[in-house]
Amino acid sequence: MTEFEKSYRPETLEEQWYARWEESGYFKPDPQAPHHSYCIVIPPPNVTGSLHMGHALNITIQDILSRWKRMKGCKVLWLPGTDHAGIATHNVVERELSKEGLDRH
Repeated sequence: MTEFEKSYRPETLEEQWYARWEESGYFKPDPQAPHHSYCIVIPPPNVTGSLHMGHALNITIQDILSRWKRMKGCKVLWLPGTDHAGIATHNVVERELSKEGLDRH
């Protein structure tokens, strides 16, 4: 019976797969390809919070969809976006600065 390692070490497996994907051209969409374009914009976490399971799930799903569409031949763009919590972030940052006797100006 094979014993599994106690914790997952992605580098042991993912390096070989990543090299294969690069060699296969999966990250270089062909603009002349007859397939549709596919784009996902990634909103980053706001500056006041930390990454949580929701972020991990969201980004994982986007990664899977992007790779799947690439492998189907689509022209894929997975692009970092803009902060999705601008107003909430602004308020929290203003309060934190105020505690330090500062303001955003």
